[in-house]
This record gives sequence, structure tokens and C-alpha cells, in this order.
Amino acid sequence: MYSDILVRYGEISLKGKNRKLFEKILMQNIKLRIRDIGRFTIERTFGRIYLRKVNELTDKVIQRLTMIPGVVSVSPVVRAGLDLDEFKECALNVLLDALPNGGTFKVETKRANKQYPLKSPEVTRILGGHLLTNYPHELTVDVHNPDVIVYIEIREHDVYIYSKVVAGPGGLPIGASGRGLLLISGGIDSPVAGWMGMKRGVTIDALHFHSFPFTSERSKEKVIELTRILAQYSGRIRLVIGHFTDIQKAIGLHCPEKLHITIMRRMMFRMATKVADMLNAKVLLTGESIGQVASQTLESMEVINAVTNIPVLRPLITADKTEIIDIARKIGTFETSILPYEDCCTVFVPEAPATKPKIKDAEAAEVNLDIDQLIEDAINKSEVLIVTSDGIVAEFDRIGDSE
Repeated sequence: MYSDILVRYGEISLKGKNRKLFEKILMQNIKLRIRDIGRFTIERTFGRIYLRKVNELTDKVIQRLTMIPGVVSVSPVVRAGLDLDEFKECALNVLLDALPNGGTFKVETKRANKQYPLKSPEVTRILGGHLLTNYPHELTVDVHNPDVIVYIEIREHDVYIYSKVVAGPGGLPIGASGRGLLLISGGIDSPVAGWMGMKRGVTIDALHFHSFPFTSERSKEKVIELTRILAQYSGRIRLVIGHFTDIQKAIGLHCPEKLHITIMRRMMFRMATKVADMLNAKVLLTGESIGQVASQTLESMEVINAVTNIPVLRPLITADKTEIIDIARKIGTFETSILPYEDCCTVFVPEAPATKPKIKDAEAAEVNLDIDQLIEDAINKSEVLIVTSDGIVAEFDRIGDSE
């Protein structure tokens, strides 16, 4: 019954002179995300995007569309001509589909075509009467809290009728805000931070610090699966599996135990800064939240941040754990995140980590580390995976090879 899909966007419409660019990026993202389902005509008109002649693939396409950042909501629509009798019957079919066994309804009409001879209240009244007369079950009008709203949009050449509005993530289309490097662990927080970055239009690459054999291959597989889930929203993600074993060994041998976490995070940020430069990422994204663990106090973050010269975005910085878990459940990462495979951040936690370190103490603790050589070796030993919603589609031995 439904022929087209109406795609709504919100924040993009406020972008002034840049609006067309944002719309173009969103349309391109839509084409890329649904091309394996089918090739459909995509049109932009009156601040809306329409996918034409989707027909029997409507449900499958809508499921995909509602995972694309920048999409506020979508509706399957019936497109009819301007003849009143024609779209009266279409409205009845839409109501029957949405409300098969009786209930309450109302009609809302928007007349974008001001040349149409009937005004919106007249169309609403005529259609409401038609639906009440021809609907085969008990039906009443409720203008305040109806079970179903039948929406009528009268455009220049067509009338669009729909009742379902399915929410999307909103925000900005991926690619509208540049590229960022997500420091992804196997925990709950960092995948949520990555999703929030994508929702603000950031193209995400990811870096995971892997310390085999101290952390298992299962922990690596867990991160790949988390990346695969995130790729359902973006299409694909480049995942760097950072070789971190030698760095952690060196920290264990040469640094005071209470500063192990602080020094480890400083080394991670150093390595991430170099990887970000290689991938042309302009920011780092982390899943840190104030006070959640020893490395996430304000004092610790100050000391850790001191080793990088690029911005660090912390989308979850003021969120509590319950809020983060709610988002993780919503985006589908929670069940994978709680699998019991530890990452290098949890394996090497000392009994009494420093919660208020000072930069001078961290620098003194690092004096016996050959920092530049450790970072260079770690990057050279890292691998790169290209991950889509279907899993790994490409593997590279060196970061530069993935360009």
C-alpha cells in the first residue's frame, strides 16, 4: 500500500547558507546505507526528503533509515493525486492499516499548496466524515488523545497520507563535522561516546589498545563486535587494534605502581594522537565520566591531557552510569559490553591508584621510559580492520595501508 517514505530532519534546517550542504551529506548517507536493499529515487523538496517507489521494501528501508544520524523521523506514505475522492479512499486504507479493530482517531491537514481550492479545515472535516461513515468497526473522533492521527499533506502535484511516525536518532549527518578517533575499550561507556559523536556528524575511526596475552583474543573479538554494532549507524568504521603489550610491560617495570593507570593513559593518549594524525582525525573521543574511576578525576584528566595537542571530546563527561547504560541499551551495545572479557584498562589496575596525580610526578615516573620508541614500535605492530554491519570486510598490517 505504501509507495514512498518521508524522511524528516530537524537541526539541519537551521544551518542557513550551509543547509544545502548538510542536506546533500544526509542524502548521500541515506543512499549508501540502503544501497544493498535497493536503488530508489531520492528527492528533496519543501524541507523534506522522499524515497520514491519503495513499495514492498518499505519496512526494511525504514528500519535502516531510523539508524542514520541526522534523520529525526520517517513515515511510510501513500501518494495520491489531488482529486478529493481519490485521497479519501487512500486515507481510509491508511486508517485501516493503523487501526484495524476500532478506536479513536483524528485528521490533521497541512495545505502547502495554497492554490488547492479547499482549505485545511474543510479537508479535515470532509475526510473525517468519510472515515466515520466508511470505517467497518466502531470509531470515534478524539482531537486530544487519539489512538491514530491520519496526516494529510497537500503538495503542488500530490497528496501524501500517512499515520505512522518512526523516530530516528536526530542530530547531524555523519561527515558534516569532520573526523574523530574514538578510544574504544570493551566497556559500556566508549561505544556510547562513539555513537554520540556520530550523532553530532563526526566520522568515527576507532583505536583499541590490545595487550595480548594479558588480554585474550576474546576481548579483541568483543571490541570488533561493538564496532560492528556501531557500524550499523555509520555504514563502516576503521578499527585500529593497537599493540600495547610492550608499553604495559615497560610501565610495570619502570613506573611506581600507584601511577600505573595515569602513565598508561598518558601513553594511550600519546599513541592516539599519532594515530589520529595518520588518519586525519581532528579530535579524540573517549567514554570518560567525571569521578567514575581513578583516571577520570579532574586531576587525573588534567595530567593525562597534558601529553596531547589535539582536542579531546568526552561526550559522557557529566552523565551518570544509569544514563549511559540506558543509551547503551538503546543503541544495542550493552549486552556485548558486559561480556566478561577484560581489557588492558581493567587487567592492570593497582590496589591503590593515584586519584589526584600531578604532572611533575607523572613526568618523573616516566623518566626511564623510552617513550618515542615505545610509541613508534606499538604503531608499527598495530593492525587495521575495516568493519561494517556485516563484520570485518578488510584487514591491513599497517595503519597507512588502510587509506
